Amino acid sequence: MNNIYLPQLVTIEDIYEEAPDVRSFRLVFKDAGLRDSFEFKTGQFGLYSAFGQGESTFCIASSPTRKGYIQCTFRKSGRVTGGLAQLSIGDTMGFRGPYGNSFPLDEWKGKDIVFIAGGIGLPPVRSVIWNCLDRREDFGRITIVYGARTVADLVYKNELAHWEDRTDVRVIQAVDPGGQTPDWKGKVGFVPMVLEEAAPSAKNAVAVTCGPPIMIKYVIAALGKLGFTDESIYTTLENKMKCGVGKCGRCNVGDVYICKEGPVYTAAEVKKMYNDL
Repeated sequence: MNNIYLPQLVTIEDIYEEAPDVRSFRLVFKDAGLRDSFEFKTGQFGLYSAFGQGESTFCIASSPTRKGYIQCTFRKSGRVTGGLAQLSIGDTMGFRGPYGNSFPLDEWKGKDIVFIAGGIGLPPVRSVIWNCLDRREDFGRITIVYGARTVADLVYKNELAHWEDRTDVRVIQAVDPGGQTPDWKGKVGFVPMVLEEAAPSAKNAVAVTCGPPIMIKYVIAALGKLGFTDESIYTTLENKMKCGVGKCGRCNVGDVYICKEGPVYTAAEVKKMYNDL
């Protein structure tokens, strides 16, 4: 039996500076066999370790359709992420996973997909976006609504520009009032308001959202006004994770262990856990 606490060794193949204190790592397994055989589903997460500092939990930000590597994106905010931020191309770190459930893409075939993300909440959504774009014929209209506090805080700027250039994707970018620059051509406003203004159709559609909890709360309310049901709205609660396997108890909400049962939930399921959502 494999040791569930033992990380696999990965090499940092490339580093992307996304925003202030936000980085992406492109990682390849040192084990060539694992590099070729590793599989995961979109929405699953992993634990990433800076040796001597510990490990931190966040999503696999790349799509399972892209083989040979995995990508993660993180914000420097504590001891472990600070340790990760000190690593360079060619350095070794640890990864264990994948853990958790996933977004049910096969159930979404033929549907329109609306993605709504805020700030550092785009990385978990990025995996789903690229998965859907790599299976473009399976889905209807794709809309991406993304906002951040300032222009500098927008992550994946190059990919956002690429998505905007595509004719089969509708992209709406926004920054909070006061966060714009003189050359900013996107929207100015909070994500839920921008979403309502964009007014994507709820007919035969699902929505995927991730961001700060207060944003998710108001995004779900905005989607409700547009006609989306709680069962058609999906989010991820990966920020509740700690050990990844439901042993430490820090992921539990009532009798739910999000590490074991999540992190992907519908809004209907989340509302059963949080009365104030």
